[in-house]
Amino acid sequence: MERREEEEWKREEEEEMKTAAEREEEEEEEEEEEEQEEEEEDDDDTDSARIKKKKTNKQEGVTSCPDRKCVPGIIYLGHIPPRFRPKHLRNLMSVYGEIGRIFLQPEDGQVRKRKGRSGLSRCDFTEGWVEFRDKRVAKRVAASLHNTPMGTRKRQRFFHDLWSIKYLHRFQWTHLSERLAYEQTVLQQRLRTEVSQAKRETNFYLNNVDKSTHLDKLRKKRQREGQQVDERTWDFTQRQTEDEIQIKKKKKNDSVTQKHLAKSLLIQQKSQSNVSLLAKIFNSNKSE
Repeated sequence: MERREEEEWKREEEEEMKTAAEREEEEEEEEEEEEQEEEEEDDDDTDSARIKKKKTNKQEGVTSCPDRKCVPGIIYLGHIPPRFRPKHLRNLMSVYGEIGRIFLQPEDGQVRKRKGRSGLSRCDFTEGWVEFRDKRVAKRVAASLHNTPMGTRKRQRFFHDLWSIKYLHRFQWTHLSERLAYEQTVLQQRLRTEVSQAKRETNFYLNNVDKSTHLDKLRKKRQREGQQVDERTWDFTQRQTEDEIQIKKKKKNDSVTQKHLAKSLLIQQKSQSNVSLLAKIFNSNKSE
């Protein structure tokens, strides 16, 4: 009996151990399943957040680009109407996107001087450049506004003028500043050369004036002393007039025609002498 009781007790202990191990395994499996579910929920949350961000970015517009770096784009304006100023350009272009820098090329100095003589004191512009914060907006503006009226209403000032816009691929604002600096240096160099040439001409004139005064003094001094003064004569040939040139050509043509006539007369005389000789020869043969 005691052995049976011990065996039953051992069996009960083994069963309790098995049940405890099975419970632990089940608890571990449940914990792993819960962790997997939590990870899946976190992934779903991140995906939904990304989708929401994309939607907000689309709603905000093309100019706002927090995720990627915005590359600026520059458009070129080939026609600027009179009385058109940078503030007008900024007001018209800011509707389509965020604008950075604007530059309008003023008219040449000679044109402004001409206008000043006629009584116009205003300064107009010939061409311009506009920088958009996003190049996609710049491309869209250049494609949609080219050859369209500047104003949206008929009563606006620039309604009858058309946009002349071109998007400049791979063009940066530093290129424009370099071009303007180059034009400025070229203009300064041209002014320097003109000034140096004017100085050379004035110095040459003044030196000649000094020489002539010195020669006049020497001549007067020699006249006082009673010496013979040789008056200097300038040997130069005057350019022929058109009438003289035409007369010369006629004389040449006449001389050429005379030469031709003389040659033709000599040829005729020779031919006549040959004919007379032949006639004598043939007549003598007939008489014999």
